[in-house]
Amino acid sequence: MDLPPTLPERLYLLAYDTSRGRLTGRMQLGLVIRAGILGELLIQGHIKDATGGPSVTTGALADPMLDAVLQQIAASRRRSWQHWVSRGGGKGVRAVRDRLEAGRWIRVEHRRILGLFPSTKVTVRDTRVVKHLVATATAALRGGVPITRLHQRDAALAALAGMARMRTVLPGKEWRAKRRRVDDLAESIAPVPRALRKAIAAAEAAAAAG
Repeated sequence: MDLPPTLPERLYLLAYDTSRGRLTGRMQLGLVIRAGILGELLIQGHIKDATGGPSVTTGALADPMLDAVLQQIAASRRRSWQHWVSRGGGKGVRAVRDRLEAGRWIRVEHRRILGLFPSTKVTVRDTRVVKHLVATATAALRGGVPITRLHQRDAALAALAGMARMRTVLPGKEWRAKRRRVDDLAESIAPVPRALRKAIAAAEAAAAAG
């Protein structure tokens, strides 16, 4: 089956609930997408883990979605992985959404509720793609195949879904039992998944406090 090529695109589709016809986990989707972009940059070798955070290893990229984040990192002093996961999530979501729309993976409708409030409805054109991604993530989480035999992008997809406890992959109560496996899968793009876990915890704490 044909799939979108990059990790953030796959994560966006993985967050889509096919039974309800809508995206889930919108409050943390920006963090998940940013983590996906950083993970993709790691997989492609454009950044590496260094003391204090990511370090750029290549020049400008032809892919504008990835290059936007790469240039942010290149222009900044060394900052933590959590900093980069937490920055610019809204723009990342829109960039991925626009790319999926251009590739005809999704349909996007812009509307106004009561004629006043802007709203965007996203519809996946072929839900079989989402179901395939869910099956890929759950298979990685079950542990039937050694992590060393998993494709790096598939392991990363399952790890980031686990850090966000995506309900489209597993019910919330089942994620606790998978914590060890998620941590093992996270090594495929370490230290991005751990940074995502910390960023989500920080965002939840801030929301609870205020």
